[in-house]
Amino acid sequence: MLTLDNVSAGYGGVDVVKNISLDIKGSLSIVGPNGCGKTTLLKAIANILPSSGNVEIMGKPLRQMKRNEISLKIAMLSQQTNIYFEYSVYDTVMMGRYLHIKQRLSDNPTREDKEIVMQSLEAVNLLDVKENSILKLSGGQLQRVFLARALAQEPNIILLDEPTNHLDLKNQIELIEYLKIWEKEGNRTIIGVLHDINLAMLLSNHLVVMKDGEIHANGNADEIISAGILDKIYEMDVADFMRTSLQRWY
Repeated sequence: MLTLDNVSAGYGGVDVVKNISLDIKGSLSIVGPNGCGKTTLLKAIANILPSSGNVEIMGKPLRQMKRNEISLKIAMLSQQTNIYFEYSVYDTVMMGRYLHIKQRLSDNPTREDKEIVMQSLEAVNLLDVKENSILKLSGGQLQRVFLARALAQEPNIILLDEPTNHLDLKNQIELIEYLKIWEKEGNRTIIGVLHDINLAMLLSNHLVVMKDGEIHANGNADEIISAGILDKIYEMDVADFMRTSLQRWY
């Protein structure tokens, strides 16, 4: 689905991520300390940030794809929730259909577009506020609106950059569980950057551990934790912390 070959990217001519190579299909969680390059890597995959090396989506090089084509394949849900216009929840989610609508002769949403928007709203439990202004929503509700917009886009790949930051525990777990179902329903890929190791493992048992812009481990999450790799990365007993923090889930 998604292949990265020696991908490097950064800012001001300085690489933050260096020579990243991955072959990704299904779900993947990326963890690591602040500043290790997790978000930068997602931006390079989404072509938001220029990069060297090669990124391929379903066998096609990213640099050979037009921006619209990339947007039909990849949706990115970030932790940023900046709002510039007073749209309704429904209209905001309908924006996820924009490229599909523009490909047709008519600029009007079809019945199928409307059904997909309603299904996306239902998936994140926002049908009851679909007519509300997004300016009147809580941070958690707003994050779910942006997730619904990404789902309405019908991408093959969703990139998640700390998507649960504004959500309470119940909605965090429901969000991750829904995304797992979404991934398994079709030929789809999810790449999630998550600080909470428990949530990262709930999303996927395939873990990539980053430090200083490089991959330090890539593989089965249980094996990585058992090997003590995360203890060295975070300079703490991660397994003990996970057991303690897991208690709040039950």
